[in-house]
Amino acid sequence: MSEPGHDVAGRITQALKSALSPESLEVVDESYKHAGHAHVITRPGTAGSVGGTHFKINVVSEAFRGKSRIDRHRAINAALAPEMGPGGIHAIAIDARAPGE
Repeated sequence: MSEPGHDVAGRITQALKSALSPESLEVVDESYKHAGHAHVITRPGTAGSVGGTHFKINVVSEAFRGKSRIDRHRAINAALAPEMGPGGIHAIAIDARAPGE
């Protein structure tokens, strides 16, 4: 059985690779830090484990060169739009940089 949130993390990774062609990308599921909160989903078949709702994303991409922090976050949010909303990603912490930053 896969870890909770693994499928979501994989979809996030693929979406960001496709949209940003990153030099480096790290997607960390931090949903466990929010266990017991009303918005955290217990995934079926995970023995009460949570996953797939809260992520930390560290990404380095040439696409961010010359872009403001807000524009970088908007690009990531646009790429992840299909994963957001009810029953999807609840929160993401983003560290988005251009190479050399």
